[in-house]
Amino acid sequence: MSKERVNDLLAFSLGMIHGEKGSKLLKKYKSSIESLTPHDMLAMEEEQLRMGIAPEQIKKSIGKVINSFYKSLNSYRWEKPEEKGFLYYLMEENRELEKRLTTVKAILKEFDPKSESSLDTLKRKLTPIFIELLKFDAHYVKKENILFPYLERFWDNYLPLKVMWSLHDDLRKSLKEILGLLQDRWSRWEVLNRELGSYFFLAHGMIIKEELIVFPVAWETVEQKYWDEMHVKSFEFSFPFIEKPERPEILIKHKDWDRGNVLVTDTGALNHEQIEALFRSLPLDITVVDETDKVVYFTHSKERIFPRSSAIIGRQVQNCHPPESVHVVEKILDSFKKGEKDKAIFWLTVKGKRLLIQYFAMRNRKGEYKGVLETIEDITELQALEGEKRLLDWD
Repeated sequence: MSKERVNDLLAFSLGMIHGEKGSKLLKKYKSSIESLTPHDMLAMEEEQLRMGIAPEQIKKSIGKVINSFYKSLNSYRWEKPEEKGFLYYLMEENRELEKRLTTVKAILKEFDPKSESSLDTLKRKLTPIFIELLKFDAHYVKKENILFPYLERFWDNYLPLKVMWSLHDDLRKSLKEILGLLQDRWSRWEVLNRELGSYFFLAHGMIIKEELIVFPVAWETVEQKYWDEMHVKSFEFSFPFIEKPERPEILIKHKDWDRGNVLVTDTGALNHEQIEALFRSLPLDITVVDETDKVVYFTHSKERIFPRSSAIIGRQVQNCHPPESVHVVEKILDSFKKGEKDKAIFWLTVKGKRLLIQYFAMRNRKGEYKGVLETIEDITELQALEGEKRLLDWD
């Protein structure tokens, strides 16, 4: 990776952000663009973020920038994974997504925008396909909860992952918008067409960003044993559009397993098995962040509301949230550390469930800040309670 080349690419991208003429910039930085690598691309975007350029600004020009760099990125040669592991299956999922996008294009090609009945037919054909595309979110969730935490451990230039996460959220919003339009009998073709174009741009762009930039650098910088760990952790989630592979017999042993710790306090004592059963039995999800903002524990309940992978253990909590909401996390942490607040409460509706999300400052007996406890509880049934129930009734 050349520092001079990265500086040229940075100048090019800043020019694009500020609306300078693309042809002029391409001519000026031709040599650096023709010789760039995925490593250079990540380093360039890292510099943008360290300069204070917001992910929203970067996203506005990233398509044009990557389009300008596409030939060089596509010509970069790396040894793609041949063995069936974590990265291999992520790429297989992409191939299946491409097939479904091709099917949508074929349907759109037959559509007559001048016919009102044709629009109704189009909506009926596309609706089940886009409902199925919702399943592909597991692909992005695995990146956010498994791949990103590992890359943060090994990469100096990991800030661009925040932009990628933000683009995941854009894809989710676009897909939700399309489904709303497809299920609305009064929605117009012009609006649907615009949103479909946005989704296709984001979906194809994400595959390019993954397979021409992030995946090659990840494969070249992360040791095989960690890919084995990621593969095992990936079975906590689904494998969208591909047959679920056979789970490998690889044991990821935690460094504290052999200590035989027992929790002993002045209110009682619990062994390891009891502690684990206790947390699994709680009707809420718990995540614990220590005083250095690192995630140190989370419960694995039967019906976890938001996805979690053990790959996030040791990860900075700021990196566990999309860029757009990090400022809220920072505000809560800062207030807890200063002793100004001890609790933050939110409630929202997700997929028809009413959720109560609470953050509690953890302090020792001296009042010293020791981290944050996050709880997420589905209170849908609780909100529907009326009157009293004093008798046991399991029927």
